[in-house]
Amino acid sequence: MISHQLKLTASILLCLGAGFLGSVFSAPVIGTWYAQLNKPFFNPPGWIFGPVWTLLYVLMGISLYLVWTKPGARKKHPYAVKFFFTQLGLNVLWSVIFFGLQNPLAALLEILLLQVAILITARSFQSISHRASLLLYPYIAWVFFAALLNLSIVILN
Repeated sequence: MISHQLKLTASILLCLGAGFLGSVFSAPVIGTWYAQLNKPFFNPPGWIFGPVWTLLYVLMGISLYLVWTKPGARKKHPYAVKFFFTQLGLNVLWSVIFFGLQNPLAALLEILLLQVAILITARSFQSISHRASLLLYPYIAWVFFAALLNLSIVILN
């Protein structure tokens, strides 16, 4: 049987790994293609994205851990973890589309799907662990903000 500490570590590392995978597509073009885009006045400084996303991935990992280790979680909501992995995959896919393919319009459509997937995940987690659901709220807020940034970039470019 896997210890709780190992499950917590694995959950956090999984989410951080998704973030790292997304950065494989964003890092090469941040200083070139992305730097040349017109951005809205509310675009945060570039240095803020790394710490914010790191914190969000850690919170997501803790949220996953709380659901993974909750007795009877599969019976309460059999698809909760599947929803989580779906939104995590969509999270990475946004970086592929926006940065890798350099397609802000397609990324905007994808981030709207991501937002819905996160909301579904939070709702399904709510039925298992209120704390797990609450831990996803900062992520929901940040992705909403990211969608506004994405929309603004589409409009300005």
